[in-house]
Amino acid sequence: MAIPTRLQTFEEFIASQQVQVDYSYLILSLIVAAILAYILSKLYVRYGTSISNRKKFSSNFVLLTTTTTLIIMIVKSSLALSLGLVGALSIVRFRAAIKEPEELAFLFLTIAIGLGLGAGQLFITIMAFTIISLLIYGRHFFLKKEENQNLYITVSGKNIKLKDIIAILHKYCASVHLKRFDQSDDRLEASFLVDFDSFYKLEKTKEELNSLSESISVTYLEKSNLY
Repeated sequence: MAIPTRLQTFEEFIASQQVQVDYSYLILSLIVAAILAYILSKLYVRYGTSISNRKKFSSNFVLLTTTTTLIIMIVKSSLALSLGLVGALSIVRFRAAIKEPEELAFLFLTIAIGLGLGAGQLFITIMAFTIISLLIYGRHFFLKKEENQNLYITVSGKNIKLKDIIAILHKYCASVHLKRFDQSDDRLEASFLVDFDSFYKLEKTKEELNSLSESISVTYLEKSNLY
């Protein structure tokens, strides 16, 4: 009679494992995950500072959170599925255009909610989410007193220099804050948070920016309407 090897024993152990999921808790966790993700999306739209389309970006929070909850609840009860998940993630590569740290922070928060609920830590997850939500609101409350800017300006085009754009903005704006800068080959795109004292200075800024290049494109966006 052949003595089973360690590899055979390990394979038999994996094969004999069965997924055991508490369906009532699964349903409860998915509902709570959807509610918390929805609240988080509203917080991000209302109190976020990202220049991107926050409403469109936050629409993925509910799906991401509930999916993470489901995956964790399934794989935590099966070593075989856990190993399979590791193998799948080593093959599949997710590439997303995350250009601002705030977007990444909120994505991590949605995943953390899913991990907590999937691991069975319902109370801790809700308590931590409540504290973090208060921090998000508190940050907005304190930063709001320091903000004097009223416009986002995005300048893009070919054969233009960042220093020339900044020089024009400093000439007519009460304050200038560079928020994002991208450059590839001969094309440049830069976003600024600025404050104008009058429409005359806004018009002069537009004229001088347009004179930098024929291919230049300038977008003006009032901050309160960003989302």
